[in-house]
Amino acid sequence: MAAKENLQSTAVVASLFNLSERRVQQLAKEGVIEGRKVDGVYQFDLLPTVRKYITYLSDKANGRDQKNRKTEEEKLAAEADLKRAKADMAELQLKELRGQMHRSEDVEAITTDLVYTIRSMIIALPGRLAVDVAAVDTAPEASEIIRRECYQVLEELSNYKYDPEEYAKRVREREGWKEATDDGDEE
Repeated sequence: MAAKENLQSTAVVASLFNLSERRVQQLAKEGVIEGRKVDGVYQFDLLPTVRKYITYLSDKANGRDQKNRKTEEEKLAAEADLKRAKADMAELQLKELRGQMHRSEDVEAITTDLVYTIRSMIIALPGRLAVDVAAVDTAPEASEIIRRECYQVLEELSNYKYDPEEYAKRVREREGWKEATDDGDEE
């Protein structure tokens, strides 16, 4: 046979638990105890309310309260995220070591080297052409000499190829590794 409900007001529950009415309302809102509105006023069934509050206090005393569980879950999630991030970093580093991926700073450095090479070739043109162009009498002849020299510069640039060893060298330098030698270890 089911026990008859013994509904009590917030004030009675607060007095019984030695809490403020506001705290009792907070406990109800947090789901620690269950209350329901009867005629516009919160009422609590006394026996289940006391049992739930005792369980709540016991869990809290033994470190099993809701907040600790959430904190523990957050900690586990943070650890999983950290492990995932470390695995991602290791995978990226492995790809870099295999030459399957390059760091932006390495690409920037090699591209900058290429730009400086192009710049020096262009800056050298006037010196290389001055005597030859001065020796001709017509503009079309001067133009042809300049065009030929420009095509020669472009031909040299067209021979530029991707060199994975250049990237590997930069990785070794950044990581502080010694160059591999054919004749054994250096002393």
